[in-house]
Amino acid sequence: MQIEWWYWIIAGFCLIGLELIIPSFTIIWFGLGALVVGALCSFLPGLALAAQFALWTLASICFTVMWFKYLKPKGDRTHAGMSKEGILGESGIITRGTDDSYGRGAVKFRISVLGADEWSCYSSEILKIGDRVRVVDIEGQILKVEAI
Repeated sequence: MQIEWWYWIIAGFCLIGLELIIPSFTIIWFGLGALVVGALCSFLPGLALAAQFALWTLASICFTVMWFKYLKPKGDRTHAGMSKEGILGESGIITRGTDDSYGRGAVKFRISVLGADEWSCYSSEILKIGDRVRVVDIEGQILKVEAI
């Protein structure tokens, strides 16, 4: 049995179209693999069926690996989507002071910063209620502040 080259092209477009219905971002690589096999089969019409499936498998794996290794956008997941630049340098007032060095407290901002008025904070110095502070770093959901 011989599969025609245009069967692979149709299968490739169907798989890519299926990606629009089931957005998993994996089916598209199998569709692109089928398009590659279809293009090669159009130039090499005598390619065996086993070779066609092996080529489809290899092309799909290569596209998937290429996506995850080189093309996938890399993000800093430690900040849970927060915009670090949007909060660094902001100033606020301590509403819950720190007892000792590196103790936790709370800082309140005049305007909402990244959706919240009050944030947990810590500082390398002892802070009292009412002290004005500036944000110098973010570690997860806790702000590192220093007195102004």
